[in-house]
Amino acid sequence: MNILSIQSHVAYGHVGNASAVFPMQRLGVEVWPIHTVQFSNHTGYGAWKGQVFDGATIDELMAGIGERGVLGKCDGVLSGYMGSADIGHAILSAVAKVREANPKAMYCCDPVIGDVGRGVFVRPGIPEFMREQAVPAADIVTPNQFELELLTDVEVRTLADAHRAVEALRDAGPKVVLVTSLITNETPDDSIDLMAADGQGTYRVRTPKIDININGAGDAIAALFFVHYLRDGSAASALGKAASSIYGLLKRTKEAGSREILTVAAQDEFVTPSQLFAPEVV
Repeated sequence: MNILSIQSHVAYGHVGNASAVFPMQRLGVEVWPIHTVQFSNHTGYGAWKGQVFDGATIDELMAGIGERGVLGKCDGVLSGYMGSADIGHAILSAVAKVREANPKAMYCCDPVIGDVGRGVFVRPGIPEFMREQAVPAADIVTPNQFELELLTDVEVRTLADAHRAVEALRDAGPKVVLVTSLITNETPDDSIDLMAADGQGTYRVRTPKIDININGAGDAIAALFFVHYLRDGSAASALGKAASSIYGLLKRTKEAGSREILTVAAQDEFVTPSQLFAPEVV
């Protein structure tokens, strides 16, 4: 399996491609990473060095890959944080090129916009671009609860609300939706939910809540869910496997007291999670 991953990248730590590429490789996937930024570290530190690339750079790299004659072997495109609408347009152009070469290829968009407690943290114009162009073009989307509400204008407080929001998002174009960090009035205080839906049904995995503030987990779970969905063709199966891996990864990170997610040290969690969580129909 070959996946083109177009995301930000950091030299130190694990966010964006630095969080998504290795888990996919550990699962036996060939990953073709294109970086939208190259930073020294993630911006959560408050200071960083590096460069933001423009859409033309992505176009140029895609042209080079295309010249190798391999786009027909690309099984999917994964995108995450988009620093500007210019980069977003280049990503959608890349998706179109891959689909032209391989009509069966799928596009998974992690619509990074913001989060509960932080609000919107992307540049102006990105939320609109996500809603109007990126999400409708995607086969799979992986929003958190804040992004789900923003993209659908549905306030999610109950499980029924979550159902309505997910179906509204599926009506917008994507066949498959994964909602991360979901908390409804049914979620116990010591737990957190993940929900996924496809044409076969809607499913939930509930895991213990881990008190940790870490960057990069969303990038990793989007990648894991995408790989498992491409292999299994089932949102339920992909949800159970991805949720189990991320729980183990975060648990190991918490136990180590690490500021950075333990992508390498806890790599066995991607292949053989230490604790398995089974999805339930909701």
